[in-house]
Amino acid sequence: MATSSPRRMRAYLAVTFLVVAVALGSVIVTGKEPILGLDLQGGISVVLAPVGEVKNSSLDVAVEIIRSRVDSLGVVEPEISRQGGNIVVDLPGVKDRDKAIRLVGKTAELRFRPVLSLVPPLATTPTTTIALSAPVPDEATVAAAIASCDTAQIAALVAAGAEIKNTKTVGDKRVNCVVLPSRDSQAGERLLLGPAALTGKAVDSARSRFSQGQGYAVTVKFNDAGAVQFDQLAAVSYPKTSPENQVAIVLDGKVQSAPAFQTSSFSGDVEITGNFSPSEASDLATIINYGALPVQLKRLTVQNVSPTLGRDQLDAGIAAGAIGLLLISLYMLAFYRILGLVVITGIALTGAFIYSLIAYLGGAIGLTLTLAGVTGLIVSVGVTVDSYVVYFERLKDEIRSGRSVRASVDQGFTRAFKTVVAADVVSLIGAVVLYFLAVGSVRGFAFFLGLSTILDLVVSYFFMHPLVSLLARRPRLVAMRKVGIAAGLDVVEVKS
Repeated sequence: MATSSPRRMRAYLAVTFLVVAVALGSVIVTGKEPILGLDLQGGISVVLAPVGEVKNSSLDVAVEIIRSRVDSLGVVEPEISRQGGNIVVDLPGVKDRDKAIRLVGKTAELRFRPVLSLVPPLATTPTTTIALSAPVPDEATVAAAIASCDTAQIAALVAAGAEIKNTKTVGDKRVNCVVLPSRDSQAGERLLLGPAALTGKAVDSARSRFSQGQGYAVTVKFNDAGAVQFDQLAAVSYPKTSPENQVAIVLDGKVQSAPAFQTSSFSGDVEITGNFSPSEASDLATIINYGALPVQLKRLTVQNVSPTLGRDQLDAGIAAGAIGLLLISLYMLAFYRILGLVVITGIALTGAFIYSLIAYLGGAIGLTLTLAGVTGLIVSVGVTVDSYVVYFERLKDEIRSGRSVRASVDQGFTRAFKTVVAADVVSLIGAVVLYFLAVGSVRGFAFFLGLSTILDLVVSYFFMHPLVSLLARRPRLVAMRKVGIAAGLDVVEVKS
């Protein structure tokens, strides 16, 4: 192969250092840090078991529903997975552990409730003038009015200064009237909702689609019994005006959507419109399809993971990695002399870039660093060092065949890189297979091992070869006694 252009080699090195410097600098300036997983920062781990015989597909749906629920807890990258017939929920760094335990595995019910009236925001000013001596209605009176679904009485209570509180999830009974926040309201208004006219059991299917002229919509198909129930609700609601012509779709004590009826009969197929974005339409369809857990789950174990223990594990892992890197660095310097500095610099560049990438992805997609991930990164150091060893040993073979150090650099890299690619591809295939077939922390090990393997190929091509090529063009660096390139490659006579 032709000798590499020094200008191109310098450009490769400059771009490599620039990319790493910009990535690391951006992370430092923005204050981003890697997000630690459950085993490193603490949290809770809950194991749920299904009650009775269930289908695998039902468990898969339950996993997705639980994942959407715990997102509301503010937990970064919760890990919800199946292990055999059980569901394991790992919540790193969760703040309200009692709330999380109550929420996970709760078998909620999707309900379609008629909207009876609007309820003003909490702590609102009375809308009518009353005598100063009139007593403010107590909570029992308010609760009785809500239980009776008496809209006129509730309006009078609000005017009298009564505070209408939101219905708690624990009191959200199917047969009761409830007061819940309106998801679509920007003014903080709430909705008084009547007893559930039908539940998620009435839904046959729901899907989002793009409707020409209307944008994204959600098409709901009810089963035979559900179609009758929905038409009965539509017949009662349609002649009325807003908000009494609306139906609230409620899950977990939250109004997911409150569309208005446009007709009194649907015959089983309903289209919900409302200026949805693609993601909003998709989310609503998923909620209607799988809003409630399709199986009943019971908690087998709830384990509190100590953050102190996690920090100790992380410190031990970092210490082990640091000791390993030190020993590798000493060995490379002793065995390959000045070329050992190339290895050390390459490892430092790779480490800086991986740190930056993990910190960035933690904020962007919630990537977490677990103890298994740390292990994967430590193991990947061996993969990286192997690439340098393969190249340097190939240079020895080229020199023994009669070539000079300078002439061997490019020819040796061409042949060595094929070996490096073959070895890294094998490692990458193993990491990919392990990632998609494994569960839990093993996937973290596979992900970080695969990431490091890909970076090894990039660094080998854009850093290792260019730097060695430029160093080999310096006769003094080649011929330095005991520490030069020739000494590191066991060259007895240095050829020009």
